[in-house]
Amino acid sequence: MDYLIQNVTVVNEGRTFEAHVLIKDGIIDKILPIDEPVEVAHVTVVEARGQYLIPGIIDEHVHFREPGMTAKADIHSESRAAVAGGVTSYMEMPNTIPQTTTQSLLQEKCDLAAEKSLANYSFYLGATNDNLDEVMATDPARVCGIKLFMGSSTGNMLVDRDEVLRHLFQEAPCLIAAHCEDEEIIKQNTQHYKELVGHHSVLPTASLHPLVRTSEACYRSSAKAVELADKTGARLHVMHISTQRELSLFRKDIPLQDKKITAETCPHYLMFEEADYDRLGFAIKCNPAIKSSRDRQALREALRNGLIDTIGSDHAPHLPQEKFTDDYFTARSGFPSVQHTLPVMMQVAEETGLCLAELVQLMCHNPALLYQIDRRGFVREGYHADLVLVDLNARQTIAPDNLFYKCGWTPYVGQTVQAKVTHTFVNGNLVYENGEFHEEHRGERLLFDRG
Repeated sequence: MDYLIQNVTVVNEGRTFEAHVLIKDGIIDKILPIDEPVEVAHVTVVEARGQYLIPGIIDEHVHFREPGMTAKADIHSESRAAVAGGVTSYMEMPNTIPQTTTQSLLQEKCDLAAEKSLANYSFYLGATNDNLDEVMATDPARVCGIKLFMGSSTGNMLVDRDEVLRHLFQEAPCLIAAHCEDEEIIKQNTQHYKELVGHHSVLPTASLHPLVRTSEACYRSSAKAVELADKTGARLHVMHISTQRELSLFRKDIPLQDKKITAETCPHYLMFEEADYDRLGFAIKCNPAIKSSRDRQALREALRNGLIDTIGSDHAPHLPQEKFTDDYFTARSGFPSVQHTLPVMMQVAEETGLCLAELVQLMCHNPALLYQIDRRGFVREGYHADLVLVDLNARQTIAPDNLFYKCGWTPYVGQTVQAKVTHTFVNGNLVYENGEFHEEHRGERLLFDRG
């Protein structure tokens, strides 16, 4: 089906302008001036006066839990939540069961997504100390990147052998996306607090988290990754930056397309701070930990000055019984958020003076440029019609009855946000419309134009 989105305000490449947008055969066919006559035969008209049209959000950092943990989430359920939040493409992490550390397991995930995903998809291959042959076999035109757990990991994906790290940074066929926390610091801090607990069986406080997973743990690991990338010329993307000190490792004086070392942060590091553990408890326990108000303010400033390049949700659902325990040491880290990245970031924008065009740069254009995604991330003629309509005047309160996460909760419940996604188009197909899903079509595997 072809569509005409008419009388809409387009936000794209730093401009905001009135237009009609014609979608044909899944592609943005024409972007027409608002005063130009439009032929409407054989197309479905979407009247969008008063609404804003943005490129589909590209979320480079999600955990959809399939295969192996589908009681928490799965590709179908979480891709539904994604498109409801305006996310039209995602990149999913390898710490599933089994972990995605071989080319055959990577292909199995892609096959699952082709069958189940409403949004476009790509999957990281996970690096280990023992799978360099698999890493080197990665096709850079079809895989978003190599995920490196450098210093702290789930399962056996911690890469801590210096010779492996050097080889990986020298030879990786595509971007390295790194989780940077120093394992030894975390182990020492964990042991210290377990000894303090002593004979007590539980420690019912989430505020311990930034004391265990400290700023120093983040900085030491991030600095090592940046040093390796500097020496080898590797393309490095450091994920979920959570501290002010780490920002000193990145540059703001060069355009994104010329950077080889870049940084991501997440909405929760921009929205929450250490004091919120008293209010929200283990609901906001995540890795790296949410830290001080000073860190949060520095990250907010970095959105505007070019030190932060992208926003990823780090969507990481767990079942309520895994999160809401009475013990710090057993409560799982991570929480669901992909449905709410855009509205939460709109709230951050209101509080910091960012405009919608700046959010579009961080959440749509920059991921497309950084990962070199083929013809996505912009409202341009000839590009895939991954498009989102947003009503900036539709205040909504996030509540259990309007969540689409399989696990049924998020720490954002109760928060009132300033904007609402009304329509999401993926490859020209209307997949989400005012709370309803159209599931006749599936997303496509992302391709990458890396020469």
